[in-house]
Amino acid sequence: MGLSARRAVAALYALAAMLAVLVLPWPVAADEPGKLVVWHAYRGAEQEALDRLIDRFRAAHPSAEIRVLAVPFDAYASKLEAAILHDQGPDVFFDAHERLGSFRDKGIVAPIDDELLRDRGAFDPVSLRALTIDGKTWALPVARKCLALYLRAPSWPGDAAPHSLDELVVLARKTHRPTLAYEASNAYAHAPILHGFGGRILDAEGGRDRYAFADGPARDSLAWVLGAMEAGAIPEEASGALVTQMFTTGSGTDAIGADAAISGPWLAGELPATLVYHVVPIPPVHAAGGTPTRPYLTVEGAMRAPTPRDPALAKEFLAFVVSTEAAIVRAKVGRQVVATNAAWRDPALRDDRFLTGFRRAADDAIPMPTTPGMRAAWEPTTRAIQKVLRRDLSPADAIEEAKHRFLDVTRPPPPRRDPRPMLLLLGLLALIGAGQLLRVARDPEQRRAIRASLPAYAYVTHAVVIVLLLVVVPLVLGAATSFFAGPPQQLHYVGLANYFEILSARGAPLLSSGSFYAVLGVTVLWTVVNVTLHLAIGMALALLLSRPVLKLRGVYRVLLVVPWAVPSYVSALAWKGMFHRQLGAVNAVLGHLGVEPIAWFSRFSTAFAANVATNVWLGFPFMMVVTLGALTSIPREVLEAAEVDGATRWQRFSRITFPLLRPTLAPSVVLGAVWTFNMFNVVFLVSGGEPDGRTEILVSEAYRWAFTRQAQYGYASAYAVLIFLLLLVTTRGLKRREVTR
Repeated sequence: MGLSARRAVAALYALAAMLAVLVLPWPVAADEPGKLVVWHAYRGAEQEALDRLIDRFRAAHPSAEIRVLAVPFDAYASKLEAAILHDQGPDVFFDAHERLGSFRDKGIVAPIDDELLRDRGAFDPVSLRALTIDGKTWALPVARKCLALYLRAPSWPGDAAPHSLDELVVLARKTHRPTLAYEASNAYAHAPILHGFGGRILDAEGGRDRYAFADGPARDSLAWVLGAMEAGAIPEEASGALVTQMFTTGSGTDAIGADAAISGPWLAGELPATLVYHVVPIPPVHAAGGTPTRPYLTVEGAMRAPTPRDPALAKEFLAFVVSTEAAIVRAKVGRQVVATNAAWRDPALRDDRFLTGFRRAADDAIPMPTTPGMRAAWEPTTRAIQKVLRRDLSPADAIEEAKHRFLDVTRPPPPRRDPRPMLLLLGLLALIGAGQLLRVARDPEQRRAIRASLPAYAYVTHAVVIVLLLVVVPLVLGAATSFFAGPPQQLHYVGLANYFEILSARGAPLLSSGSFYAVLGVTVLWTVVNVTLHLAIGMALALLLSRPVLKLRGVYRVLLVVPWAVPSYVSALAWKGMFHRQLGAVNAVLGHLGVEPIAWFSRFSTAFAANVATNVWLGFPFMMVVTLGALTSIPREVLEAAEVDGATRWQRFSRITFPLLRPTLAPSVVLGAVWTFNMFNVVFLVSGGEPDGRTEILVSEAYRWAFTRQAQYGYASAYAVLIFLLLLVTTRGLKRREVTR
């Protein structure tokens, strides 16, 4: 190699080394005096309030190095766990108390020093209890959040408020318009009404989580909500965006407006500054005997990592952030219901109707359980509520089904297995591989070929190293995880038990809802329908745009590529809004044609059609561009000769154009099939698996097991391995079939 080539290779090796340093979890020194790293997931006014406090703390500690990182909420917990366990995370972080049990079990949070809790009376006692597990307090209370009732003027002027939620139902019957906007099908939003009837989603019984939603109060609460929805008081299929829109417009200006809404403090950040409203605790329901409708309470705490860089500085920051001075800033600027009692002596806070309304609601709220079973309860409970409100099942049947799903998700992991048979098998495979390498090394021709290729290896080694680090190693680790089960920090070897449970449908009928085979059938149907439509529409448009007589072809090409250029999650959310039953553009068009509005996500056929429509919109431009490129390689003389011989347009396409396009389209179809098979965004964002998870595909089902069903990473990894094997076998079969043609 020449000198310049060697320098280029050396530079590439240096780049590979830098990437390895970034990828590998190199530990950092835990003892770094004068340094403080703070993580949070705040946005908007809450982030502004924290930034002001950080600036004040910096001013008081000019020699300290203080770094602040805002992490997106959806990825917050996973990033915390990964970073702190490798000594790369924060020293102090803010998070909700319901994650404390998980954080404590995983060893990423340390108990609060007794010195910071000498005056326990300085904090709201309920908040302190929520942050205490097994007699130890694991965070300092920062703020309290819960649901409350928003009321807007002029329908509810001054301090006027309904004495019960039934008043809003009666008003809806009189005015024939919705009066209360809230996400009725969401388990968290339904919890206040459930608590009003004396029920619970989860109870601790004998030290174990018991799914209490199966009790009688759950049926009564669902019956009340269903009656309110039939009376027109509550909108159907309400989302957070719809609640905001309905409360913003109000009943006096829009047919879908409502002058009352159940939501949390986050709704205030979405409302216009000119809107006049006030907040009160959620009133009771007459059918529940006047029992308070108590929402779930979330306590945000300031938590400390087990090994802060500067323990004294971290301790001082914790004391500062919950001080009276800091609490007043967080309340006034961040609009937080602070848990520091002395802050409420400030006259501005006492006169703030928004904060005092949420404070009154928080005083009666029920702290969210911190046990792992609470996370497992959300999905089956929400699905049960949705089925009842869509009238797919009776409350009793939906609740019984939800109980079965909760017990299925929370059942103990498979027992430990002896790893020696698997190690023996891996050893045999390694010996076979070593034998093959030895056979190749003894072959003189192979040795000569390797020596001749050594200069080329110097150019590709860096790429091999990068691919190994970024692709192969994660794949191998993921496949290895599929042989383990249990909580993330207590994984134990179970052999092929995860695969057996998947392939046996966890003991249920093989084609039951949610089984591997039912989801596989939906995935295959999803792939075939989408790829067929992608190919048909893309090819038709390409043939149209390739015609020389078509004017403005360049403009049309740009416009038709736009769906491909827009990020898929943006398009998916837009299409989801268009399929909304009350406000969607699709139902609006159908209404003008005299068709009744369709609840698109209440049936498999319509929900599947909504997903397909979205994905076809996203996918046809790819096939169109590929076909346009392939058409340029077809000699026009051949088509002209066929036309002279009297061939019809269809004969020219079927016997000349399409056979010549097939070699180019075949790889594109395979690639499109792989993409569609794993098209997570559309299914997750548009239908969300509704109804009842029947539109889930394999990749979204794997996601559910990993992130919404008690973090069963081994089970989800087994799903991923099966997906990989299915795609590998299918693509190899298609390739072999194409070669034999």
